[in-house]
Amino acid sequence: MSDKLANPAPLGLLGFGMTTVLLNLHNAGLLDAASLGMIFSMGIFYGGLAQIFAGMWEMKKGNTFGATAFTSYGLFWLSLVALKLFPVFGWTASASGMALVAYLAMWGLFTLFMTVGALNLNRALVVVLASLTVLFFLLALGDATGIGTVTTIAGYEGIFCGFSAIYLAIAEVLNEVYGRVVLPIGPKRKQ
Repeated sequence: MSDKLANPAPLGLLGFGMTTVLLNLHNAGLLDAASLGMIFSMGIFYGGLAQIFAGMWEMKKGNTFGATAFTSYGLFWLSLVALKLFPVFGWTASASGMALVAYLAMWGLFTLFMTVGALNLNRALVVVLASLTVLFFLLALGDATGIGTVTTIAGYEGIFCGFSAIYLAIAEVLNEVYGRVVLPIGPKRKQ
C-alpha cells in the first residue's frame, strides 16, 4: 500500500460548485422557495462538511491555500444555513439588511484575497475565485439596494461560478485518471 494521499481538491470543488449552482438557480428565480430545504441540505452536508473535510485533508498534505479555502468556504455554507434557519427556530432574530450586506461583503473581500493567491496557481481556479468574488459583491449590492434584478443577475453569475468549480473538479479527476490533460485548467503562472 502507498502512503500517497489522494487529491482532496475535487471533492471540495464539487461540494462548492454543486451547492453554488443550486443556490443560484434559486437566486436567478429558476427554483422556487420549495427548493430551499434541498439547498440547505446541500449547504450543510456537501457544501459545508465535504469542503471542511477537503480542507483538513489539504492541511495534511501541507497545502495552506487549499486548507484555508476549503475549510473557510465549508464554514461559509454552514454559517449561511444557520443565518437562514436560526430565526425560523426562534434561536436568533433575522439578520438585518445591512448585517447581511456586511456578511456578504466580508466574504467578497476574503475571496478577492484568495483570488490574488490563486494567480500563482492554475487559470481555472482563478476563474472560479474571480467569479465568486463578483458573486459575493453582487449579492451584497442586491441586499444593500433591494433591487431584485441585481440578485437575479447575481444568480446567473453564480451559476457560472458553480459550473466553473465543477469543471475544475472534473478536470482534476480526469487528468489524474488518464495521466494526461483531458480537460485543460491552464498552466501555473511563470515565476
